Amino acid sequence: MDNPFPYQDPNLPIETCLADLLSRMTLEEKVAQVYRMISAKNGPPGQTVYLDEDGEIVFDAPGVQLEPGVYAFGRVSLKHSPRRSAEISNRLQKQLREQTRLGIPALLTGEALHGLMATGATSFPQAIALASTWDPQLVQQIFTAAAREARSRGCNYMFTPVLDLARDPRWGRTEETYGEDPYLAGEMGVAAVRGLQGSGPQIDRQHVLATAKHFAVHGQPEGGTNAGPGNISERIIREQFLVPFHRAIVEAGAGSVMASYNEIDGIPAHINPWLLKKVLREEWGFRGLVTSDGWGIHDLISNHHAATDEAEAAHIALQAGIDSELGTCFSTLLDQVRRGQVAEAELDRAVGNVLRAKFRLGLFDNPYADPDEAELINNCAEHRQLALQAAQQALILLKNEGDLLPLSADGLRKLAVIGPNAAGLHLGGYSYHPGQGVSILDGLRAYAGDRFEVLYAEGSRISQPPNDWQAWWLDPVLPPDPEEEAARLAQALEVAGESDVVLLVLGENEATCREGWSKTHLGDRDNLDLPGGQNELARRILETGKPVIVLLINGRPLSINLLAEHAPAILEGWYLGQEGGTAVAQALFGELNPSGKLPITFPRSVGQIPAYYNHKPSARRGFVFSDIQPLFPFGHGLSYTTFAYQNLRVEPERILPGGSAQVSVELTNTGRRPGAEVVQLYLRDLVSSVTRPVLELKGFRRVQLEPGETQTITFRLTPLELSFLNRQMETVVEPGIFEVSVGGSSAELQTVLLEVIQA
Repeated sequence: MDNPFPYQDPNLPIETCLADLLSRMTLEEKVAQVYRMISAKNGPPGQTVYLDEDGEIVFDAPGVQLEPGVYAFGRVSLKHSPRRSAEISNRLQKQLREQTRLGIPALLTGEALHGLMATGATSFPQAIALASTWDPQLVQQIFTAAAREARSRGCNYMFTPVLDLARDPRWGRTEETYGEDPYLAGEMGVAAVRGLQGSGPQIDRQHVLATAKHFAVHGQPEGGTNAGPGNISERIIREQFLVPFHRAIVEAGAGSVMASYNEIDGIPAHINPWLLKKVLREEWGFRGLVTSDGWGIHDLISNHHAATDEAEAAHIALQAGIDSELGTCFSTLLDQVRRGQVAEAELDRAVGNVLRAKFRLGLFDNPYADPDEAELINNCAEHRQLALQAAQQALILLKNEGDLLPLSADGLRKLAVIGPNAAGLHLGGYSYHPGQGVSILDGLRAYAGDRFEVLYAEGSRISQPPNDWQAWWLDPVLPPDPEEEAARLAQALEVAGESDVVLLVLGENEATCREGWSKTHLGDRDNLDLPGGQNELARRILETGKPVIVLLINGRPLSINLLAEHAPAILEGWYLGQEGGTAVAQALFGELNPSGKLPITFPRSVGQIPAYYNHKPSARRGFVFSDIQPLFPFGHGLSYTTFAYQNLRVEPERILPGGSAQVSVELTNTGRRPGAEVVQLYLRDLVSSVTRPVLELKGFRRVQLEPGETQTITFRLTPLELSFLNRQMETVVEPGIFEVSVGGSSAELQTVLLEVIQA
């Protein structure tokens, strides 16, 4: 463009460009930048857009045009093929550049919870499964791949990662999280943001804008129901729930934050200035974009009853610190600013944060995608291999009585694969079809070849909608027909009787564990037992006397008491992504050694909730007629080999309050197979002025060892790991005795003492 305005000059600093552009914008153009999200479906009247055969925008309301501009397009092209997605994105950006007065490009939003949510994109294991790898480097590689696939299609703004702590597994969005622990979630969150955004501050054409969500205290809702109140104290909020967000923003530079649906201490997060202004901007120095969640501002009227109408909801949300809306309430800001009810300076702040994100992404210089690259890299061989590696590392061996696993193909005649999750492609929530995928049954049949026969029976059904990834979208969710269930059970028993070994593939599906976004689309549960007739199926199969292996495919911990007691071998898979069936076959037959560790506790029943490991000393007195210990503790995960921890020591044993210490331990593979162990470091402050958790994860290392190999693993304890908030909410390190514990889970630890002494 000849003689560009200063804001169109890519060589000028972003703040110079931003100031110039704001000075040229009309009030209508400003308001359009904070709410005008145009979606290919489910949009409000006048905002829904249809695309003709050439990708031209066709609005559903007469007279609606691209002027006065567009904040974002919401997933308008991601159900198309990668090439078509890129072509449509380019057409949209070209129309904005050429058919609006200022040519302001749009953000193209998407989801990348476990890979880009788009047809033909690579679908990696679900977030809870990625956390089970305890491998931040792998997670960063995965989100780097997801960002590259997204940007190749023109998608530049991801509503990812989820940094909520899953502290109540009844909550259907547990699968979207990195588990219950703030340190582990923080490590994974930093890795995800760095993968999505790159090293910054500018975001190149291989990366996207990341969104830390849901801010905040979303993962322990009242009653375990989605968007319920977060009745948590400020101390616990700061020391637990905010930790992953702080790290993602301060360490990794996340460019966007999404407010959560819930309320904290009676104040909905979308209108909480303590959260959005004091903590986020004043204390943490965040200068990025704060977006609402979908229709979250409208919820102030319909759900929280904290506003009378859209105008009031928009006003108080803008004042509290929301910059952009996924909804329609902010459309009222035009009239409110004109009437003097809302200060234009508040609007300018929000518009500036939106435009700064667009400048960071380089959209003013080049908003276009590369259709050739999109076709080349979406679900390419390199990304499929990465998806397989993630599935391999995510698998957790919960139990292996009598070393039933791994199986040997030699001498095996018939393997029975039974269960409702054996045949479908299960990807978890926020998924589109990747274009290819390996179910558990497909993976085992491919592995078997002509060496042994794989028999199959469904055995039981979890719910009536189709039993695969598509069930996440569907309603109503109905229980299976009892007569059909009886027939399925009879067939399963017949198949089991013909087999040498049985693999039971049980759990939940995408209809029974998901985001419950409305009263007609539920996803939370009031118990954690296997749904439907799965327990009866398991009981009858176990009674056959056949060797039984259980594989769980699910989105949250389940109270699998029957299986834990009677099944000799149990694997947890969560949702393993498009290559999950291949990884399972490799694990069952010893071509890979499971190395995943639980990022969340398995309770015995809902009565044990909350069951997270890092509880306060007074919190677990016990129950009559019940074991206080969980079924499987945080950090648990077995191996086909064994590991020995020796010579744990801390040096020095006494430090001053500002000092540091080194923790070291020798880890030996004492078995006969190569294997990976996740060495976990925990602390406990034995006596303190404010009560402290019984254990706190402060470090971990994933270590691969050959049989007989020994490595010395070291950690450094600094004042950061030893600190907490005192009674005045100040960060301090108090003198006293700390237990320093290292081991393979939160329940199997060796301990030494560290003393912090007065200066």
